[in-house]
Amino acid sequence: MKVFVNGEVKQVPDGIGLGELLERLSMPDKRVAVELNREVIPKTRWAGTPLADEDKLEIIHFVGGG
Repeated sequence: MKVFVNGEVKQVPDGIGLGELLERLSMPDKRVAVELNREVIPKTRWAGTPLADEDKLEIIHFVGGG
């Protein structure tokens, strides 16, 4: 199936969940915010959130520094 990550089409296996997708994208589990179809998904729900064909995700990775 395909999902859109920050506007880019990604082909992913059927039945993949949000947590697994983030792992595949090598996203750290700290300082990351995820919006799925215009709903912010708390980190506590990443593992149990399934993805569906044509879902739209916005993933923001905060970087510290000065």
